Amino acid sequence: MQQPTLLIVDDERATREGLRAALEEEFDVYTASGATEALTILQSEPIDLLLTDLRMGGESGMELLEKALVRPNPPVAIMMTAYGSVDTAVEAMRRGAWHFVTKPLNLDEVEMLLKRALKTRKLETEVRELKQQSSERHKLDRLIGKSPAMTRVFDLIHQVAPTRATVLIEGESGTGKEVVAHAIHHLSGRPESKMVIVHCAALSPQLLESELFGHEKGAFTGAAQRRIGRFEQADGGTLFLDEIGEIDAATQVKLLRALSERTIERVGSNSPIKIDVRVVAATNKNLRELVDQGKFREDLYFRLNVVKIEMPPLRTRREDIVLLAGSFLKEFAKDNGRPVKPLTDAALDRLRHYSWPGNVRELRTAIEHGVVMSNDSVIDVRHLPAFLADQGQTASPGLSVSNKMDLAGPVEFNLHALETRAIRAALDQAGSNRTRAAELLGVSRRTLQRKLKELGL
Repeated sequence: MQQPTLLIVDDERATREGLRAALEEEFDVYTASGATEALTILQSEPIDLLLTDLRMGGESGMELLEKALVRPNPPVAIMMTAYGSVDTAVEAMRRGAWHFVTKPLNLDEVEMLLKRALKTRKLETEVRELKQQSSERHKLDRLIGKSPAMTRVFDLIHQVAPTRATVLIEGESGTGKEVVAHAIHHLSGRPESKMVIVHCAALSPQLLESELFGHEKGAFTGAAQRRIGRFEQADGGTLFLDEIGEIDAATQVKLLRALSERTIERVGSNSPIKIDVRVVAATNKNLRELVDQGKFREDLYFRLNVVKIEMPPLRTRREDIVLLAGSFLKEFAKDNGRPVKPLTDAALDRLRHYSWPGNVRELRTAIEHGVVMSNDSVIDVRHLPAFLADQGQTASPGLSVSNKMDLAGPVEFNLHALETRAIRAALDQAGSNRTRAAELLGVSRRTLQRKLKELGL
């Protein structure tokens, strides 16, 4: 078994070599005569334990301690000094030292401390790894699928997450764009830092600018005090800009500068503020088309579109529907204090053949409805929402609206169900664009809106 590594730092050669001789049977020992040499070793070797003198020529042990402990996977540090005092001990511990010993050294005590420190390091490493694995499973378990399209999404997430590249996530509403953003943040290498979310479409242009960049007191009517914006709040972490296609032209300019120069200015201020933020943006629109229409800046599009992840609609990955349904069954059974009940074959058939214009979000809602409504040992068609339970013949994916409404087979006389099917089929074919769906149905957009409300869609 590989020995734990120990770095001894002392400007007195006799001390270094004496400690090496006493400890090399238990540890793989490295020695350094000062902080500069020690840092070189720390950069090239995986050091488990650091035993350093406090006062040395050049940088002190305190300075070495601070630089060593900010490294990835830092060593457990013990400070040695001939100038022992309570104040010095407290300062060393405050800066991250695990323990403090005074010279002349008791070698048995030093060896015992090093072994205890090693156990502490091992436990901390195991806890950190378990937390990371548990958190990673939690984040990625929310992204479920075995289809080729989802496999591609998983591969892109793992590829791009550890980098600083800006990511653009495109896809229809309900496909899981925010879940992808959380997974990217979690796997970024900075998961303990903040992930700040801004829903761009929910704010007016002035409010959005203030929300993103902050403002100074008196910058505009109602600005009674300085406000820190979301970019500053996310410093060191991830800023998720949802519905990025909705931002106005003026805010686009300021966002472009933030991405290009990594600086921002609060509204009402000319003082630049440096930021260290990883931006992930999402939209249910096609930004390239918005650029071509003159509604979105091309230079900002290129800044956002360093890596694009396209979320597939659920209707194009039907092999994932059963997997998703199974996960939601467990989740909602637990949330509602109920046993996990299986879906009947008939219920599964309805789920598989429905077009799911609301994508995964709509499926999730349908499964929650089934869990709540079923008092039987299974969840059957009658326990599903009306738009599924009332379906007569299920429509196959890829058919036109007229084909989906073909009544050549057994005629269905439920007007509510027929209207529901027609509207959902039109929305499906129109890619959830209500104006286009209204055209397909031969009604006005206002009529479609009214019908959606009447039918509870």
